[in-house]
Amino acid sequence: MIYNWHRKQKSTLTPGDRAADVVRNGMGSWPFVALFVLFMAIWATLNTAAPILHWDPYPFILLNLFLSTLAALQGSILLIAARRQDAISSAMAKHDYETNLRAKKEIEELMEIHNKQLQLIESIHREVTKTSK
Repeated sequence: MIYNWHRKQKSTLTPGDRAADVVRNGMGSWPFVALFVLFMAIWATLNTAAPILHWDPYPFILLNLFLSTLAALQGSILLIAARRQDAISSAMAKHDYETNLRAKKEIEELMEIHNKQLQLIESIHREVTKTSK
């Protein structure tokens, strides 16, 4: 079976890591942006235009609290995701380095075999040219 670093790494994720990935992928998407803009437009429209529904009258203090909370959470989630991505990149670089070292060793072994074969061919050629004279 072919070694799959990604599958192994994914199986070692903690529930917190998985949750951070899900939230990051959700918040970093166009559907989230569209829904967020739609929510903001509805909130502002209802609070401004509907006289009965002024639960958060202008200047929308509760909305400001929600937006500040959302910004704080997004910042934290982005930092968590960035730290995880750095760890993944570091592990991938280490894995690539180890793979390159193994490949270099194999190439050196093949070159050694090649050189031995070349020497044998040259000695056989010398013997053949001696006996043919």
